[in-house]
Amino acid sequence: MSGGHVQLSDLTKAFGDVEAVSNISVDIPAGEFFSLLGPSGCGKTTTLRMIAGFERPTSGRILLDGQDVADVPPHKRNVNTVFQNYALFPHLDVSENVAFGLRFSKPSKGEVKRRVEDALALVRLERFADRRPHQLSGGQQQRVALSRALILNPSVLLLDEPLGALDAKLRKSLQIELKALQERVGITFIYVTHDQEEALTMSDRIAVLSEGHIEQVGSPRDVYDEPASAYVADFLGVSNLMPATAQGTNGSGSGRVQLGDFEMQASRGDLDARGDVMIVVRPERVQIGSRDETGNNRIPGMVERVVYLGPVSQLLVRLASGQIVQAMVANQGIEPVHESGTPVSVHIPPDALRVLASRPQEPVREEETTTS
Repeated sequence: MSGGHVQLSDLTKAFGDVEAVSNISVDIPAGEFFSLLGPSGCGKTTTLRMIAGFERPTSGRILLDGQDVADVPPHKRNVNTVFQNYALFPHLDVSENVAFGLRFSKPSKGEVKRRVEDALALVRLERFADRRPHQLSGGQQQRVALSRALILNPSVLLLDEPLGALDAKLRKSLQIELKALQERVGITFIYVTHDQEEALTMSDRIAVLSEGHIEQVGSPRDVYDEPASAYVADFLGVSNLMPATAQGTNGSGSGRVQLGDFEMQASRGDLDARGDVMIVVRPERVQIGSRDETGNNRIPGMVERVVYLGPVSQLLVRLASGQIVQAMVANQGIEPVHESGTPVSVHIPPDALRVLASRPQEPVREEETTTS
C-alpha cells in the first residue's frame, strides 16, 4: 500500500441556502490517523462523504496524492469507507463477505483465498471464516467490515463513526485495536466521530469542527491543553470556563486576570489581552487544599458536591468569587477528606490557566493552530 496524501482546499458544500461545509482547508499526510471531531450537524460526515465521492463539492478541491478527484466517481478513487452500519450480507459467511469487493477485479481463486486469509489475519478473525454475521459479536462484525475494506488495498480508509453501535466497554478496547491496526497497515485513516475520547485515544491529529468550519487542528495534546477558542475548550473534554477581566502582562511576562476580587496570574493563551475574556482550566489541574492555605493563585471556596467516579472523585467547589469549578481528586483508598460543606482553598497554577479572548473570532485555519 502506498500513497494516501489527502489535501482539502477551500472545500465547500451547500444544500440550497445552507452551507454544511464552508471553505475547509486541511493537509493530511500519507499514513496519518486523522479525526474529524464535532457535534451533530457540524459538517464532519458531509466532508467525509465528499472525500469518498458520495457528495460532490459546491466548490473547492479534493487532492489525493496530488490529483484533484472532486469530480471523480467513488469507484475510481483509491479510497474505501467503513460505516456505523457495517452492511454485512447475512446470507454470506465471513470469508465471502470479505471477498465480496474482489469480484470486480476477477482474481484467481488462489489469489482470493490468499488475500482473504491475509485480511482476516489483520483483524485476528481467521477462526471465524466460516461463520455467518449473526453468529458474531458486534466487535467481530466491525472487524469483518474493516477486513472487507482493507482487502481492496485502498490508499485512504474513511471511517464514519464505526464504533458508535457498540457498548462502552467494547468501544474502549476497540479504540486501541483500531489504532494498532492502522499502524500495522500504514495507510491513511480519516475518522469521523462526535466522541472526544475516541478522537483523543486514536488520532495523530484532530480537526475540531463547528457549523461547517474548522476551529482548530492539532495533536490530541495540542487541542486539549492549548485550545484555540472557548468552543474547543468546552467541546473537548471537561473544562472550567469562566468570564474574567484581563489586565495585560506583568513584569515577568505572565498575564494578569481579575476573577471577582481576586487577581490571578496566567501563563497560557492571549496574555496581552485586556478587558473581558474567558479563562479556562482543566479539572485535573485544579488543586484543592485546606482552608488556611494561602499564596498566589489561590481562592477560598466551599465544596458543594462530591461525585464518586471510581478512580477519581469529582468535586464541585463554589469559589468566593461566585463561580463553580470542577476538580478531579485521585482516590487513594483512604477515607475522603472532602465532603459537601467543607471550606477549602482552591489553587490554580499559572501554567494551568489559559486566557481566551471573548470577542467573536473568525474560523481558525490549520496553519494558524500549529503553534501555541
